[in-house]
Amino acid sequence: MIKLTFCLHRLPELTREQFQTYWYEKHAPLVKSHAQTLGIRRYVQIHALTHAMNDALRTSRDAPEMYDGIAELWWDDFDSLMAANASEEGRTAGLALLEDERKFIDLARSPLWFNEEKQIVG
Repeated sequence: MIKLTFCLHRLPELTREQFQTYWYEKHAPLVKSHAQTLGIRRYVQIHALTHAMNDALRTSRDAPEMYDGIAELWWDDFDSLMAANASEEGRTAGLALLEDERKFIDLARSPLWFNEEKQIVG
């Protein structure tokens, strides 16, 4: 399995709550509707909590600002990912997701990359 990790910053005009509500209620169903076409095996959203503990943790480590969320998407392998995106339907689905992402994600500040997990505990 390969995974895409997408660390998300919201657009500046959105509150974290507005961002997370749109992401979960609007974007997630859109991803789900295209999952089979795109060969997506699993999709998970990780929503950042607005909590004083996060501020304390960040300050104690002199860390950068936290993300508003992280999206994780899994495929069987690169071949299946590339095959899905090579089809006309796959390109159309990918474009629909990107167009929706532009409504709530600050794409220029939201890094993404492919990776594989190395399980250590659990």
